[in-house]
Amino acid sequence: MPPHCHPTTVYLSAPDMVRLVRRKGLSACIAGVAERIEREFLRWHDFDKSARLACHSAVGVIELMPIADASQFAFKYVNGHPGNHRHGLPTVMAFGVLADVATGAPRLLSELTLTTAIRTAAMSALAARKLARPGSRSMALIGNGAQSEFQALAFRDAVGVRELRLFDTDPRASAKLAANLAGLGLELRLCTSTAEAVRGADIVTTVTADKTNATILTPDMIEPGMHINAVGGDCPGKTELHRGVLEAATVFVEYEPQSRVEGDIQQMPADFPVTEFWQVLAGTRLGRSHAAEVTVFDSVGFALEDYAALTFMRDTAAELGIGDTVELVPQSQDPKDLFGVLRDEPAFGTAPAAAAAAFAVAARGQRLRATA
Repeated sequence: MPPHCHPTTVYLSAPDMVRLVRRKGLSACIAGVAERIEREFLRWHDFDKSARLACHSAVGVIELMPIADASQFAFKYVNGHPGNHRHGLPTVMAFGVLADVATGAPRLLSELTLTTAIRTAAMSALAARKLARPGSRSMALIGNGAQSEFQALAFRDAVGVRELRLFDTDPRASAKLAANLAGLGLELRLCTSTAEAVRGADIVTTVTADKTNATILTPDMIEPGMHINAVGGDCPGKTELHRGVLEAATVFVEYEPQSRVEGDIQQMPADFPVTEFWQVLAGTRLGRSHAAEVTVFDSVGFALEDYAALTFMRDTAAELGIGDTVELVPQSQDPKDLFGVLRDEPAFGTAPAAAAAAFAVAARGQRLRATA
């Protein structure tokens, strides 16, 4: 960066992102992010990768998800609070940053709540396209909250799903999902249990939020040839699959060190065999090997997917002329003189007498309080 050249940060607000997705089209955004994820996964070894940093509480989790290649650093701030609906807040809220590796200058500040739903659906559909049986047309969608519409449309477009069986412990969530998907080319069936929903399904997607060691899918529900996406918000102590489901399946993950801690495989021995999905994309490991095989994508969400989503949204925003700029870094004529940005501020005071008077008033107030 040349001397005295101040970094410009593009800002994509939540309203900006809504406008972007409406103009580009939701299906086009999901497809574009999926394509970008595949491209970046094929550069797996170019990235400095780490598991996310998580701060857990009794009611939820707040996480930071960093990743970088030689030119760009990205991170996502994201939470998972299943009880947030009681406060009128989403379960998941997120924002993210792209920065230059060479200088550390922040280049993009973006909402990621809507974008996370898009990238999660894109990742699920990309995995299913490689792992599900060809010709899969029916999917059980267990958990019908804020992520579910995005999953449904991603599988409709990328995998060819035409029938959806819906189940949620809250019937209002399923009714909401059915209403939102009406007229969008999917045959919808409301079910009264997980077992009813998964019976005969080619694909099963679980998108639940409760932070418990749940067993939403049990071995008796699994049929030969099923593909299972375990997508629900993951953390230590939270599962969706009975361990017997994993034992009977071929299991694929995003980034193994993170999945061992957060994914459904946290309940398995440390040597339980899994395949990182990038290897399937690269052709170095098999995906599905035969029609009767049960495959599981134990998805926890990985920072490389957010990197892909951030770069796609940045490029799309530039293409559509959407977004603003913000000054995240103080502007100074001399980069070594940060103090100088305060020098001409009225609140700072320019005369030594003004500063001395301010200190005297503060000191007098402290003495008065001490003797009161």
